[in-house]
Formats: sequence, structure tokens, C-alpha cells
Amino acid sequence: MKGRVLVVDDDARMCEVLLSDLEELGFTVTDRTSPGAALEAVAPGAFDAVVCDLNMPGMDGIELARRIAAVDADLPVIVITAFGSIQTAVAAIRAGAYDFVTKPLEVSALALALERAIQNRDLRAEVHRLRRAVDEARRFGALLGASPAMRRLYDLLDRIVDSNATVLITGETGTGKELVARALHDRNKRRTGPFVAVSCAALPEPLLESELFGHVRGAFTDAHATRKGLLFQASGGTLFLDEIGELPLALQPKLLRALQMRVARPVGGLEELPFEVRLVAATNRDLEAAIEERRFREDLYFRINVVSVEVPPLRSRGGDVLLLAQHFIERYAAQAGKVVTGIAPAAAERLLAYGWPGNVRELENCIERAIAVTQGDTIAVEDLPAKIREFQRSHVIVTSDDPTELPPLEEVERRYILRVLEAVGGSKALAARVLGIGRKTLYRKLEQYHGGRRTPATPAT
Repeated sequence: MKGRVLVVDDDARMCEVLLSDLEELGFTVTDRTSPGAALEAVAPGAFDAVVCDLNMPGMDGIELARRIAAVDADLPVIVITAFGSIQTAVAAIRAGAYDFVTKPLEVSALALALERAIQNRDLRAEVHRLRRAVDEARRFGALLGASPAMRRLYDLLDRIVDSNATVLITGETGTGKELVARALHDRNKRRTGPFVAVSCAALPEPLLESELFGHVRGAFTDAHATRKGLLFQASGGTLFLDEIGELPLALQPKLLRALQMRVARPVGGLEELPFEVRLVAATNRDLEAAIEERRFREDLYFRINVVSVEVPPLRSRGGDVLLLAQHFIERYAAQAGKVVTGIAPAAAERLLAYGWPGNVRELENCIERAIAVTQGDTIAVEDLPAKIREFQRSHVIVTSDDPTELPPLEEVERRYILRVLEAVGGSKALAARVLGIGRKTLYRKLEQYHGGRRTPATPAT
């Protein structure tokens, strides 16, 4: 069924012809021979489109379009007229009609106009639904989502928001770990204090030590004045250590002692000074694997991992993809000064099918790019990046019945393990859980697959 259509014409014979022709093309058609009877039949949700003649006794098609719009503003009306003038078209559109077709009538042209009108109506309805969903979706700070994975995250955050316990936020790159940290700060009693964030991967070791602990005048070259470290600057508030898995091994004992004793000694200083902060740390790495590889101290891990919060990847959040996409459309369309209302159905399918290795950050960049290049009022498939347009899921499939062409079990296992590792964004810990094997077993197999060399580091390892 292509849609439910109401045909209105005072010529009963014309109604019969249109009913027969449109039903043959897959539409469900109801007809009325007077505008008054048509208005009685119109109700919100009763029809997907209306086709009416322009010249009818008692009420013309333009007035009927105006009255239908008052009952159901989203119901498209197509006016049939023998007078294909610009003035007639303008009057019909101003009255609320979606389109008009001229006599002599070609049913194929009318059917095409109906399909476009119904698709446009469905798209507007989906946009309204997504806008309501964005407004009504449960939020936690700047986090947005209604999927079961996000509801579980919100429930955990609600339970720990009033605590001063140290929190370790884990998750893949781009999932929104800093948004979680900021939300915990903004809802905590410390919200009147500072929120201080530092990336442990962004600074070299000497500079990072000075940033965290501060330094006294003359502690090193260019230390022309005493500088207060971030541990002290964040006192009374929250210190967010992002990418803590990249913290240099030499600095880890000093941070551990500072967190245990709540005092720290600035670089070049002689005295330890007290500080009072809530620590929130984040990482996209598997810290337990880093401990086994002696790249991260186990005692520091236990100190920062008092409460563990895992932010789900976007691929596990289902319809949140479209919810977030609509949110980003409204933001970037407003910034660009464009009228972009939503996503075309075909483009929405591509967004849902894609794996989003870059998570929410990648989706945001995708929508920002689409807003920049689109020339329509909806995001179309051609507005999306090529890798999203052309994305196809990969599978491990055995297709041959010839025993000589079937791969050995070891090769099937190798392909499957590498496919799982790809699907979980490179996280060896998560891949091991999915495969049901220990991490050491997974590491050993990966080393075998790479000729005894360790696998290249991945963002989520």
C-alpha cells in the first residue's frame, strides 16, 4: 500500500476513474463528491493525502485546502486544475496545498506527486517524532540517549553523583567520557568549585609533572615564578585526568602517594602541601592488560578504580544514532544559518548500518559535514561521507562445498578472532570476553598471526 488517498470531485465519473487508476497503482482510495462531505471525512491520521478538483460548487479546491490545513496541517493536498497559471498555483500553495497538477490529467504524474507528498509527510512526521524524542529523552548533563545501554549508565551515575569516591571512566575514543566527568561534577556538591581537566597524553613527562604538582621558582630553566599545580588549582572541586593510561610510568608512584596522602610536593619544592579534590579519571585503554605488560602500576589502578563507569560505544546504542543525529542537525543547521529539518529515510538507513568506530564524535563530525554540503532541507545519502555511504558489514562465511577449497580450522579461527577484534574497536579485553578466552591466550594467538611480533597498538587497547 502506497498510502491512503481521499479524492474529492463533484464529477462522480471522475472520482470513479481516479479511484480505479490509483488503486491499480497501489493506493487505497476513498472518494467524496462534495467538499462538505470531504471535510466530514477528514480527521488527523485518517488519510495520507488528498486530491481535489479546483472548480467545485459551494467551495473551490483552494478553500478546501485551507480548511483541511486547519484540521490537519500535515495532510498534503494536491489540487487538480484546468488552469495551469502561476496565479492559480500560488493561490493553492498559499492556501496550504502541497502541489497542483493540470488537466488533461495524467495518472502517472498524479501518482508521482502523491508519492512525493506522502514521503514528505512521513519525513515531517519523523522529524517531529525525533524532535520530541530529543526534548523528552532522558539526559544526564550533556549526555543524550534513550537506549537500554544509556539508561543503565544513567542509573549508575545517579547512584554515585553525590559521592566523593574516585571514579574511573572507561570507553572507546569518542564515546563522551569527559561529558560524564563534567556531569558528575555539575551534579555534585562540589559544583561550585572548579572543574580542572588535563590530558595525560598531551604533555611530555617533565611538563606534565609540573602541570599536576606545580613548581617553585628556579626549579628548572624558564621557571621564573612559582606556579600552582592542577592538584591545588582544583581544590574544592574536581580534577579530571583524561587518558590516564598514558601517564608516564615514572610519574605514577608520585601520583599514587599524592592521592593516598592528599598532599603533594611541587617540582623543586621542599615541603608537601595539602589539597582536597575529587578525582575522576578516564581511559580508552585496557589498564589490566597494561598492568600485565608492566606499563601501569597495579596499586595506582586500584586507587583510581574505586567506582568503575563504562560508557557504551555508539554501535551498541541502537536508535540513539538517529536521536543524536537530529540533535546535531539542529545545532549545526542553526550555526550555518540553513533550514535543515531532518534526515532522508535512505540516509537514516546508512547511519544505522554504519559501525561508528569513532563513536559519537565521528557522528557529530559526519552531521556537521553533511550540513555544510547539503543543498536541500534534509540530509540525503549523497551528503554523507563516502565511507558511510559505501559501508558494508563484513562476515566470516564458508560458501564452497568443495573440500579442497575449505580453509582449515586454524585459518577460520584466525579470521574470526581478527573480525571480533575489529568489531569491538580494537579492545583486546572486550574481544577476549566475546571470544570466551583469556587475554593471555588472545595475546599469544595475535602474536602468532603477526609472525611473533606484537599487534600494532589500537586506540581502544
